[in-house]
Amino acid sequence: MIRGIVIVGTLLLGVGVVAAQQDLVAQRATLMKANGKNLGTVLSATAKGDKPYDQAAIDAALNVLEDTAKKLPALYADSTKGLKSEGDFQASPKIWENKAGFAAEIDAFAKAVSDVKAKAKDLDSLKASLPAIGKQCGSCHEGFRVKT
Repeated sequence: MIRGIVIVGTLLLGVGVVAAQQDLVAQRATLMKANGKNLGTVLSATAKGDKPYDQAAIDAALNVLEDTAKKLPALYADSTKGLKSEGDFQASPKIWENKAGFAAEIDAFAKAVSDVKAKAKDLDSLKASLPAIGKQCGSCHEGFRVKT
């Protein structure tokens, strides 16, 4: 009887670990979608003149990106290597093969967001500073994301 309880407990623990790993993958996909939304529908749209300049909206979008930079390292735990997310893009195995390079990309992203946050106080300063974030996103995606 005790042996059966131990086996069931072990199986449940294993299922819980797999579920937690898959949850990290889902969280990072959600985070990346939020980044895309904030970059595309708020920051870039404002810089292009498709939306009126709204400092509160700019600040909120930059706060989302800043929060992303803080969360990213934990969302790419070793236990999530090889796990697939929904969508057309997946995390490249290079993330785990080149952890220092990936960490440097995250640090550069955080710095780009911080710089834009400090500078973007009107439309002209947003236009001038925003490309740094896009460039950094592209750099990381080029090396650490694969299209499926």
